Amino acid sequence: MTTRAGFVALIGEPNAGKSTLTNRMVGAKVSIVTHKVQTTRTRIRGVAIEGDAQIVFVDTPGLFVPRRRLDRAMVKAAWGGAADADVIVLLIEAHRGVTEGVKRIVDGLKDMPQGQTVALAINKIDRVKAETLLALSQDLNERHAFAQTFMISAEKGHGVDDMRRWLADQLPEEPWLYPEDQIADLPMRMIAAEMTREKLTLRLHQELPYQLTVETEHWEERKDGSARVDQVVYVARDGHKGIVLGHKGETIKAISKASREELEEFLGRKVHLFLQVKVRENWLDEAERYSEMGLDFRDGD
Repeated sequence: MTTRAGFVALIGEPNAGKSTLTNRMVGAKVSIVTHKVQTTRTRIRGVAIEGDAQIVFVDTPGLFVPRRRLDRAMVKAAWGGAADADVIVLLIEAHRGVTEGVKRIVDGLKDMPQGQTVALAINKIDRVKAETLLALSQDLNERHAFAQTFMISAEKGHGVDDMRRWLADQLPEEPWLYPEDQIADLPMRMIAAEMTREKLTLRLHQELPYQLTVETEHWEERKDGSARVDQVVYVARDGHKGIVLGHKGETIKAISKASREELEEFLGRKVHLFLQVKVRENWLDEAERYSEMGLDFRDGD
């Protein structure tokens, strides 16, 4: 039996739906999904099986104009993930159309390796009329020679199966890269940290958009089959610590409960989750924090 395997990089502006599409393709939640932009900080790999093919999805951070070191490292990681992939999929939102950000990304595609397959996926198609979609597709295909164009809804699943089948056919004939039952190549410690960071992002809304990070400090497997997980939430200021803790610790308790329940569902066993909040004023300039996020500190220079 001939098998296929390879990497597919999803690129696009922040909040275009890349994480939602990764999770839909894989059939499990491996990538942080919130209503906030720029929530994906690392190149999360989700693994999907389509027939005899194993598709490894690289969910890159959103491409935007970087202003801080962390932003620059995220953008460099996104383009790096695209350059290393067998297939690139540019994901854009149907209702937003060809924004200045989309134009910059299409221009950036010119710097990708020659002969690399690049497809276009127009997401959230339920938000616009058919004629708008056709005009948008024509416009973008005049800007770049896309190998294929897909009209999809990552959230509802429309068009996603056709796209996955097409992607499987584009991959090189190779042995599978991961065991059949593995859905992500991130260490479980990092997936757990991402789950908690998602809950923080959802709960705190506008108060602390990007001034925090979560690290899993200890992971202990217990004899009864459960796991003890100790995590640290790093914030940049004393005032932020109070926001994360909440009145009488109510906020951090709710976040811990939500994260623990999702982690238990993901692992299929009991988890004892313990969260601490620490102030590190310069965590955005510490190389170690970037390593924990799967980013290269030097990319922020």
